[in-house]
Amino acid sequence: MAFILTFLGKGGTGRTTCAIAAAKKFAAQGKRVLLVGQDPTPAFGLALGTTVGVDPQEISANFSAVQLQTTTLLERSWEEVKKLEAQYLQSPILKNVFGQELTIFPGLDQLLALNALREFDSRYDVIIYDGAGNQDTLRLLGTPETLSWYIRRFRQVFIDSDLGKTVSMLIQPIAAAIFTNNNFVGDNFAQPTRQANDLLDQGKQAVNDPKRMAAFLVTTEDEAAIASAKYLWGSAQQIGLTVAGVLCNRSSDASAVSEAFQTLPISAIPVQPVNDWQSLIDALPELDHTSEAPRPIAVNVAERKVSLFLPGFDKKQVKLTQYGTEITIEAGDQRRNIDLPAPLRGQPVTGAKFQDGYLIISF
Repeated sequence: MAFILTFLGKGGTGRTTCAIAAAKKFAAQGKRVLLVGQDPTPAFGLALGTTVGVDPQEISANFSAVQLQTTTLLERSWEEVKKLEAQYLQSPILKNVFGQELTIFPGLDQLLALNALREFDSRYDVIIYDGAGNQDTLRLLGTPETLSWYIRRFRQVFIDSDLGKTVSMLIQPIAAAIFTNNNFVGDNFAQPTRQANDLLDQGKQAVNDPKRMAAFLVTTEDEAAIASAKYLWGSAQQIGLTVAGVLCNRSSDASAVSEAFQTLPISAIPVQPVNDWQSLIDALPELDHTSEAPRPIAVNVAERKVSLFLPGFDKKQVKLTQYGTEITIEAGDQRRNIDLPAPLRGQPVTGAKFQDGYLIISF
């Protein structure tokens, strides 16, 4: 399994340059590194200094790169969908629909990119993901938790409805006529549902584990860049992604941004001569030292408290609601549903306070 690292920040702060330098730094340590570029334009190849294709290609020792192209990813994924359909259905209906015909709808590029990261995961020691670096990247990485919530929430809503109760009696005879796997029919779709949930759980665990996935904020001394990075810091906490530090780019003094990012280690990245990668590499911190970073969420069952670290937001921007066994936290433009541990599940919230960047919820 790879350690996945991404960079968050306002456009123009040098995220791609930092991503390339990070890839070179890890490769020099002898780790197998893949740099994944989400930008399909020639800009990615120009920054890297070479043309990059849709399949990983070796740039130098231990260092490979790939430039994601959504149309290619869609064609390949569609073929996998058709194989699954042929495996389960007695009369496949998608065999005459071809991936080359399909067009891209909004958001599909992110889902395909996430699937590509999953497929690359076992082949490298480190994956550097150079995405949009904004809320789109965070929503991409938060997809496993989001989909998991939709599955468990709407599945239960359907089961509890009159329609669900009626349809459930018809599922087995209908499925027996459609599906090829009798075991699959017998447990009323539990097998594929379980497989999907297991896959989503693996994704959630990876995002929430700082040894598996982390982000660094990239900013300059510009006020708008600092504000954007701080906002993304708080938003990253909402998906459980650990932010391990700040890179203050084009600066020789990190004190200019230290007040905005208290509790995070800050590294000043001076202006580098063109193509002087080694100086930039030397200025980077140890990017895989992430275990000491502030954790996004802490659950204390004994004290019946849940603490969420939400830097960059004030009390007026944070909203807490409770529905059934879960609580929903809204901060800025990000929303998170927290599935509570068994001792706290279903217990009413008795108090909440916002203190030093933490939302502390009592039960």
